[in-house]
Amino acid sequence: MTIVIVDDHAMVRSGLRMLLSSKGDIEVVAEAADGDEGIKSALEHRPGVVLMDLSMPHGKDGLTAAAELKRAWPEAAILILTMHDDDEYLFRAIHAGAAGYVLKSAPQEELLAAIRTVAKGDAYLYPTATKRLMHEYAERMKRGESADVFGTLSEREKEVLALTAKGYANKEIAERLVISVKTVETHKSNVMDKLGLKSRPELIKYAAKKGLLQFE
Repeated sequence: MTIVIVDDHAMVRSGLRMLLSSKGDIEVVAEAADGDEGIKSALEHRPGVVLMDLSMPHGKDGLTAAAELKRAWPEAAILILTMHDDDEYLFRAIHAGAAGYVLKSAPQEELLAAIRTVAKGDAYLYPTATKRLMHEYAERMKRGESADVFGTLSEREKEVLALTAKGYANKEIAERLVISVKTVETHKSNVMDKLGLKSRPELIKYAAKKGLLQFE
């Protein structure tokens, strides 16, 4: 079983490499310090599992990288490794195409089990996450909600969605939100991908449906 480790902390990568390499059936074939490098390494080595950190402040974060990697290589088995025991991140990871989600605080045995599970093509969620996921699904069904993924958008993605629908150019959005134009483009691409939208008219129609077109 081959693995690519993607984490912005060198000490974390070193510790994971030592742990995984000590197992006879696992080989770490590459390491990466950010999302862009992780995508490149994964596409180069085509590992059995991509172990992806969620929060990487420099370059692409884990969720963005996971979504891009899945578009480029749909067969990729991505296991998100994170300190965030948070429902929003969990649902966003699933929507990004991750095959598993495990906490950094988990015992080594759980991490190894998660790796072997996603390597076989199965999904893995830590036990309490599975319980919460089932509860959330049941509650949505009780309320008669459809499988609308609007709730999986981050607050920043919702802001970009609303401003784009109102006709603001990328540069104007960047200035209003005090972010770079490249970041705006990334958020916009993620929004279109998550919502399954193909064109600007579709985006405007969706934003109107969600009540996002109120002008100041």
